[in-house]
Amino acid sequence: MMHRRRFVGSIAGGCFALPLSARAQRPASPMPVIGYLSGASAMQFPLLLAAFRAGLVEAGFEAGTNVALDYRFVDGHYEQLPALAADLVNRHVSIIVATSGTPTVNAAKAATSTIPIVFVMGGDPVMFGIVASLGRPGGNITGITLLGAELAAKRLDLLLKLVPTAMVVGTLVNPNNPISAPQVRDLQDAARALDRRLVVLNASADADFDAAFATIAPQRIDALLVAADPFFDNRRAQIISLAARHAVPTSYIRRDFVNEGGLMSYGPDNADAFRQAGIYAGRILKGKKPADLPVMEPTRFEMAFNLRTATALGLSIPQSMLLGADEVIQ
Repeated sequence: MMHRRRFVGSIAGGCFALPLSARAQRPASPMPVIGYLSGASAMQFPLLLAAFRAGLVEAGFEAGTNVALDYRFVDGHYEQLPALAADLVNRHVSIIVATSGTPTVNAAKAATSTIPIVFVMGGDPVMFGIVASLGRPGGNITGITLLGAELAAKRLDLLLKLVPTAMVVGTLVNPNNPISAPQVRDLQDAARALDRRLVVLNASADADFDAAFATIAPQRIDALLVAADPFFDNRRAQIISLAARHAVPTSYIRRDFVNEGGLMSYGPDNADAFRQAGIYAGRILKGKKPADLPVMEPTRFEMAFNLRTATALGLSIPQSMLLGADEVIQ
């Protein structure tokens, strides 16, 4: 941030004055402000925030130098999003970046039809009415889709390769997130095709997790898929601990779960998506219209395993899966 300097001096008791040209300069115009609205917590994904800021730098903007960032986080409490989105609009930010959940994007879209919006979301933005099409999003909004819901069938296939004897598979979902329904539909279709039974476990508050996991034994659930949802991302330690306590092999969509003790993960390269969001925000600050920027889709996916957790569960990860992994934690 630039600071105006004031020079004070004296020559033979007189005042030292700035040259006329310096005194006549106008103050620099205010730097643009990006409102960053997230369904997650402030400390949840520091690497993703760093990736977003790196994308801004690639586009020619550095936070605190020629652009300011105004953050809003709700820690999975989606009901707070509309008020925070409206607050950013009232502050006349230059762009809103909406991340971590379809509810975040919906709140930003409902708050303004004029301020440009760049999103990072896990669902299909066309199906949810966010954009007209991926190639021509239209209006004031564009961004990156992580295709979290569409990955459900692939994640089930990988989990069953790891636990081939699993005949009943559970999926933990947040019923308050609209992305949950398409994920469940995809999993139900995939489970039927593989002659497996799917059991849905619901959790939308901290108090729900113990009760949800308590149904694993009575339902004879052999393996579990945790759905893509920022509410779950914010509660990684709690979910990983419950999965270990109930000795259920569990698959997650983010590598962060595996780093903290989860069994396996498969999902898009989120850091690259957030970097691209930073680039898009920079291009819009330079005058590009959101309607002219196609919605980006992931081109790289990550798979990770935690060998210690596999051993505790009595599982042996096939060598072919280990060779295809991006990260294997010993």
